[in-house]
Amino acid sequence: MKRKDFLKLSSAAAGLSLLPEALTAREAAPAARRSLRFAYLTDIHVKPGEVPEKGMAKALQHVQKLRPKVDFIINGGDSIMDALAATAESTQTQWDLFNKILKQENNLPVYPCIGNHDVYGWFQKNPDTSNPLYGKAWAVKALQMSERYYHFNKGKWDFIVLDSTQLNPAGGYIGKIDDEQLVWLKNKLAEIPSDHYISIISHIPILSICSGLFFNKNEPNGDLKIQRNLMHTDFLELKKLFRQYPNLKSCLSGHIHLQDELRYLDISYYCNGAVSGAWWKGAYQEFQPAYAVFEYFNDGTCTREMVPY
Repeated sequence: MKRKDFLKLSSAAAGLSLLPEALTAREAAPAARRSLRFAYLTDIHVKPGEVPEKGMAKALQHVQKLRPKVDFIINGGDSIMDALAATAESTQTQWDLFNKILKQENNLPVYPCIGNHDVYGWFQKNPDTSNPLYGKAWAVKALQMSERYYHFNKGKWDFIVLDSTQLNPAGGYIGKIDDEQLVWLKNKLAEIPSDHYISIISHIPILSICSGLFFNKNEPNGDLKIQRNLMHTDFLELKKLFRQYPNLKSCLSGHIHLQDELRYLDISYYCNGAVSGAWWKGAYQEFQPAYAVFEYFNDGTCTREMVPY
């Protein structure tokens, strides 16, 4: 090898060694424009076992090393593998494990959302309805939430976290908000100053093409099926409500373990994959285990980067 070629290679290698350990594919926006930067981790589905435990820890470690740093984490729901059909003992074990790893591996503020698998007892053969933690009460307690749906503010941005999983009288669960929550949502939207921007967080997507791709097949007649538990069944009603607020700019979700990005009537809808991928069995369809990094700007725009960790 010629000496000049050797020097070029040596310089390149030296440059690589100086790269920061944490990776992000996108340069940070100018400070004057950037408002918020946060990580969206959804569908962690932790349970006892080497792969889920190390996987959750690795994802959180990766977030802590991001450069530029993120300001906070949104937990998009399904924190534990499953409480719907689990015993009280199993549910306690899962929540203890989730909070242990979170405490050990995270130093950022976390804003949680309830996922369907976080709900205790609905699918038990003999539902434990006498337990005061039956239903969503256990998740509210374990996630240290004041209420199952809530609002928080970050500068020019207001975040509304919804509870999108409701018990379906006909069986199973359904993606929607209940009447009490709808009244609260209407009031909250009306309270937010018009010069602020709004982002909606829900575990189940409000609008998503992924909801029709979850089963990775067509129906026998050729239809793509979106089941009541895969997307908000009250989307048309919510669409009318959202149209009253041009400062409502984005809706973020998980649940489907797939990733999409839709722009519909001036609102960006993002479905953000899963930290657990295929429930800790590798990729789900084409999507590896990952989390999202969002940047929310002072002009009401936002960007997303999916980060395989």
